[in-house]
Amino acid sequence: MIGGSGFYSFLDDPVEHVVTTPYGDPSAPVSVGEVAGRRVAFLPRHGPHHEHPPHAIPYRANLWALRSLGVRQVLAPCAVGGLGTDVAPGDVVVPDQLVDRTFRRVGSYVERGAVHLPFADPYCAGVSQALATAAPDVRAGATMVVVEGPRFSTRAESRHYADQGWSLINMTGAPEAALAREMRLCYASIALVTDMDAGAESGAGVGQEEVFARFRENLSRLTGLLSTAIAQLPDPTGCACSSWADDVALTYDVPG
Repeated sequence: MIGGSGFYSFLDDPVEHVVTTPYGDPSAPVSVGEVAGRRVAFLPRHGPHHEHPPHAIPYRANLWALRSLGVRQVLAPCAVGGLGTDVAPGDVVVPDQLVDRTFRRVGSYVERGAVHLPFADPYCAGVSQALATAAPDVRAGATMVVVEGPRFSTRAESRHYADQGWSLINMTGAPEAALAREMRLCYASIALVTDMDAGAESGAGVGQEEVFARFRENLSRLTGLLSTAIAQLPDPTGCACSSWADDVALTYDVPG
């Protein structure tokens, strides 16, 4: 699981693993413990003290580190803004589509050769199903646009995204999802709507403290949902998230 530092207490009897990767250090040592009787690895996306802003997270190191420890399925809880009337603060949504509007991040492990990732459906259907059925109030299906950050959107940007029919806005979902697929990992996100983005309503627009406070208020709810989802994750063997590369000559290392 890749999430906020508040999830550290989520694991039973965690053991820290310091991992060195070809892409530098991950955001933090990876903690491995148990949840719902299953072995789970946890990595704080922004680091243990939120030292990595969204545009400077070591995304490639993070996914490589998880794969090297034996991870095959990734659950990615995140905070998002809402863009339209179909969502509201407090909603928990499992997105099924992603729009990448980032521009400064290294978005691939491919540095040479012809390796073109199939990415029409960016999230694993099996992991998404486990998340979407974790509780009756979890909503399935939405498009999440990922922006560069660390600033929030202008009103014009927010209204533009909403006009496209996109429901959620976030700063960390890309290139994380694509890198997970390149690592042959099953990956899905579960998003907590913490606010309505700048153009979605009148007022001063979204602020950092509002986002952090809403996420803290919902932490125990999210950990409960994740525990239920972990218990019902499907066997990843044969999933298209990995098998896409069975006949592809990869030009980068996939550990394990």
